[in-house]
Amino acid sequence: MRYLVAIHHPDNYDPAITEDETMINDIHALNREMEAAGVRIMAVGLSPSRNAKSLRAQPDGAVIVTDEPYLENTEHVGGFWILETANVDEAVEWGRKAVIACRAPVEVRELLQRPPRQ
Repeated sequence: MRYLVAIHHPDNYDPAITEDETMINDIHALNREMEAAGVRIMAVGLSPSRNAKSLRAQPDGAVIVTDEPYLENTEHVGGFWILETANVDEAVEWGRKAVIACRAPVEVRELLQRPPRQ
């Protein structure tokens, strides 16, 4: 089963201020641990939400592009891992480690995989 382990950052998150050398080393160590365990499929950080482009379909079929996050929130996903684990409990355990390494809230969600079309 595959899971998204998403890190949540506040809108005003500035990695240059928040992410010191110790935190970066902790994140790299977690990545190495995930790789050694064979669970890490992918890991990425995202640019700040203020850089987002949102696209919305209009009733006439046009698509409007705006310079803003789609959802109005005080937190946004700042990065994520895609993990392949035996079950949700194992994914949550990796999420616990991510909370500590990233010093931020984490969300764990199963990825839905539909069967291929025939």
